[in-house]
Amino acid sequence: MKIGLVGLGLIGGSLGLDLRSQGHSIVGISRQESTCKTALRKGIADQASTSFEALSEVELVIICTPIAAIAPTIKQIVPYLNSDTIITDVGSVKQPVVKECKPLWSNFIGGHPMAGTAESGIDAALPNLFTGAAYVFTPTPESKSEHVEKLKAIALQLNAIPYVCDAKVHDRAVSWISHLPVMVSASLIQVCLQEEPDTLQLAQILASSGFRDTSRVGGGNPELGVMMAKYNREELLRSLYNYRDNLDGIIDLIEGEQWQDLEEMLKINGEARPKFLFVRNS
Repeated sequence: MKIGLVGLGLIGGSLGLDLRSQGHSIVGISRQESTCKTALRKGIADQASTSFEALSEVELVIICTPIAAIAPTIKQIVPYLNSDTIITDVGSVKQPVVKECKPLWSNFIGGHPMAGTAESGIDAALPNLFTGAAYVFTPTPESKSEHVEKLKAIALQLNAIPYVCDAKVHDRAVSWISHLPVMVSASLIQVCLQEEPDTLQLAQILASSGFRDTSRVGGGNPELGVMMAKYNREELLRSLYNYRDNLDGIIDLIEGEQWQDLEEMLKINGEARPKFLFVRNS
């Protein structure tokens, strides 16, 4: 299959590496000529261009831009595509993207590979980034079943695990397991920075794996964090309000010295945690 990748950063570049290894012909599109040259040198794309005209013969386009640029990009590429070309994206929020993009191109199906690193840019691209990861697709009732099957087949070739669901259900789920952790992690870092200088300095020296694990996503790409909040605002606020209520409950247990109840809650959490990790470990 001839596949176009618009945006050659971490996700676009990693898709190019893996899809080319599966025999697909990759056309990479970037605003920067230097990025195009890097894509060719690293084996990410067979062709690379700054012009959308290069997409004229592709069967599938994967938009790998920030969320705010997905719809504008589709508007720009539409004049160059065949009428049966499928378009999907990799954005971490689906409902507003699908609502805006489906009217622009009837063959648009929202997508979200649940993989990434703290790095960005084409030099961060990795082979096998999607192995064991969930790859979600959010078709509408008007989407063609054969198009959904083609996308699921692509996900399987990436050694990812394809899932199909409603866009709203996706956004509510990722608000809990992706977007809320970013905000909670950011809050952890922020509140530590408000400590007295001597305490803060010692905390920075003593910080180890526990702090590293819980603070990682809060210290990532700020643009991505803002996009999560902006485009998944309703669901993120819902999860934040519920999290705040639950945190208040933990405070009440500690203030009331209800150690048995606290231990029982932590025990339940310990038993439940592996169920959130089965995809990557399967």
